[in-house]
Amino acid sequence: MLGRYPVFKKNTPIRWKLLSIEFFRRLRNQFILRIVFIFIVITFLPIGNLAAFEKNLPFYAGETLTFQLKWSMIPVGEAVLKVLPVETIAGIESYHFVMTAKSYPIIDILYKVRDRIDAYADLGMNHSILFKKKQEEGKTKRDEVVNFDWKSKEAQYSNFEKKKAPIPILPGSFDPLSVLYYARLLNLEEGSELQCPVTDGKKSIVGKAKVIKRETIRLGGEKYDTYLLEPELKDIRGVFEKSKNAEMKLWITADNRRIPVKIKSKVIVGDFVGELVSAEMGHQIHSASVEK
Repeated sequence: MLGRYPVFKKNTPIRWKLLSIEFFRRLRNQFILRIVFIFIVITFLPIGNLAAFEKNLPFYAGETLTFQLKWSMIPVGEAVLKVLPVETIAGIESYHFVMTAKSYPIIDILYKVRDRIDAYADLGMNHSILFKKKQEEGKTKRDEVVNFDWKSKEAQYSNFEKKKAPIPILPGSFDPLSVLYYARLLNLEEGSELQCPVTDGKKSIVGKAKVIKRETIRLGGEKYDTYLLEPELKDIRGVFEKSKNAEMKLWITADNRRIPVKIKSKVIVGDFVGELVSAEMGHQIHSASVEK
């Protein structure tokens, strides 16, 4: 039960007791792990541009990127991004992107997280086709679906089949996961500003991010040549709204694969970090020319 502190074994080190009690106190009040998951998704949300595109896609079917999630240096879970084979959705051939997030077993005792997002975008990577999210976080459960109607330029959100009124969306809008893969098609340059319309079915915005600089970072003994991006947070809800000096940073490799390797966020409840720990590249699935 979330309202009680954890019970420790007799031989549990005092350091872990203190860390666990402090973590649980903040978790109970701020729903830490839920924020960790939302942080990973939203970090990618405000990225996009109408710049030049590569002839070949930088992501292939079978690509699997695994990230370790940390809160104030404490490992709390992992997130995995996958590219699945092309599927046909409502008669439209579509790329299938998946993201899963789960808490570690030791954290499950305090607040269990098991989330999955399925996102579909057309083969031209012009816009989203369908977005689905199954969420299990503590006692919170959701089964969200966002249907895109491009004839009427609307998106409709539902949760457990309870539908909300459709909202108008901008041409070329992506969902919060597909926009990451759209962003990987772009050429990044220091000092440029990226923009792309994004919707979760409840709100439609033009997300923005700045390419701050090119830098080399080290993760797990490996060096990565990356671009550092800083998304604009003014249109992002939740913990970012409540944090006066909130900031977010994203590092993407500077090669033609443009893989996200590190995410860092500073908010009122602490620092969150997601770092790439393994990558399987998959095989080429399609060449896309993007028209805007």
